[in-house]
Amino acid sequence: MTTTYSFGVEPISCHAWNKNCTELAISPNSSDVQVFRFKNGRWDMYDVLTEHEQHVTSIDWAPESNRIVTCGADRNAYVWTLNGSKWKPTLVILRINRAATCVKWSPLETKFAVGSGARLISVCYFEQENNWWVSKHIKKPLRSTVTSIDWHPNNVLIAAGSSDFKARLAIVYR
Repeated sequence: MTTTYSFGVEPISCHAWNKNCTELAISPNSSDVQVFRFKNGRWDMYDVLTEHEQHVTSIDWAPESNRIVTCGADRNAYVWTLNGSKWKPTLVILRINRAATCVKWSPLETKFAVGSGARLISVCYFEQENNWWVSKHIKKPLRSTVTSIDWHPNNVLIAAGSSDFKARLAIVYR
């Protein structure tokens, strides 16, 4: 049986589920991300993630570490960590000159990849010494906006789809 739930009248531009599908993060076509929890047969919003300055374009929720990564048209990404009942943001400097379009955690959740309109992929990993997320770029042979990204289960290969109707593979050893 299908059950219908309402999350407002705005279109949902992107969403992500937690590991057991009891929590949901959505972006209602804005710079905010609303986080809902399913309780007593209904979805209750318990937090709003508001760091982005422009549209949020993609969300991914790491199932094991329970971290959320978001990216947006403001050319930034944020890693959100649950601290008590509130989500705490960490800014990721992507060093791109166009909007970030898609984001995906690696299978081991030690890094994530961000596609962009700058015709490159930023692979981001946490640097313990400086306590921040660092990005490395994959530039070639991308010729257009990266619209989708996914990881191979080996945590090394990335598949990227772009708006020039091509899919490309990249190897990331970091």
